[in-house]
Amino acid sequence: MAKLNRLVAFTMLVLLGPSLFSQGTSTWKDPSPHFTRFITVDKGVKLEVLDWGGSGRPLVLLAGGGNTAHVFDDFAPKLTDHYHVYGITRRGFGASGYSTAEDPADRLGDDVMAVMEALKLRRPVLVGHSIAGAELSSVASRWPDRVSGLIYLEAAYSYAFDNGKGTNVMAAQALKAPQPPPPSTADLASFNALGRYYERVNGFRFPEAELRQQRQTAPDGAVGNYRNVPGGTLLMSIMMHQKKYADIPVPALIILANPHSLGTWVDNTSDPSVRAAAKAYSAALEPLTEKQEKAVQEGVPTAHVVMVPNAHHYVFLSNETEVLREMRAFLASLHY
Repeated sequence: MAKLNRLVAFTMLVLLGPSLFSQGTSTWKDPSPHFTRFITVDKGVKLEVLDWGGSGRPLVLLAGGGNTAHVFDDFAPKLTDHYHVYGITRRGFGASGYSTAEDPADRLGDDVMAVMEALKLRRPVLVGHSIAGAELSSVASRWPDRVSGLIYLEAAYSYAFDNGKGTNVMAAQALKAPQPPPPSTADLASFNALGRYYERVNGFRFPEAELRQQRQTAPDGAVGNYRNVPGGTLLMSIMMHQKKYADIPVPALIILANPHSLGTWVDNTSDPSVRAAAKAYSAALEPLTEKQEKAVQEGVPTAHVVMVPNAHHYVFLSNETEVLREMRAFLASLHY
């Protein structure tokens, strides 16, 4: 349940072309093997859609709060051997357009459906991280015949499933987790250096394209300030005024981290107060996650729930091998 204020993403000032970003006098190109297109989903709103190719059942990847589809740049190609993989950057983030919405969860679900229709996808599987669980549940609850399955990656919290027996995600948000030291000047000297910083902190790297979605590029190629984006208000509204989805009416794989890892920086710190704070945070969060897990298992007995101990909230990055294994087994069990 990543903090929204740490996941501020991107508004493009100048579109240089698919997956191109200005870096001083040179141009950086996203190395991930995807094709980029823009699909109109609402009046004045076009969404960035990444297509990694592949053959077979379509998979649609939806990013967590504040991220863009580029957060899957390294993960998605590992699925193209058997599936055709797409990613959607939701409105208000990255290169996607924006307009306000009175019912943000279902509006974002409508956006996903509009992309599915534009691409003529036949009963895809939706894969969502974190708050994207709300979009998964929105689509499935209204159009269960249009999707063949759902995969919730640390995403089946109360914004995605709430039968009154689980944990409201805001209770977990209220817990105070110790924070890693911020990136130093050296860490901000380049986006490659910032990637190494996150690898030290989390134990895994974010794709460089995603980091470039999050922060501006200085004229000398250094990492600049966070980009300001309008979409955070939609996500905060979903968190604060959650629409209750009390059913998941299609086959679902639910992967939850418990206990949660705060990253390898905690294991490597020499500060006993940090280790104590991390231990206290984990001890407080664990029963809240377990309560939500039990609510899902009782409320959706057909769902396959997998608990990954000591995984990061970005479970598909911290525990990629396990997540891919569980996803492949689930996908192989589905029928069109």
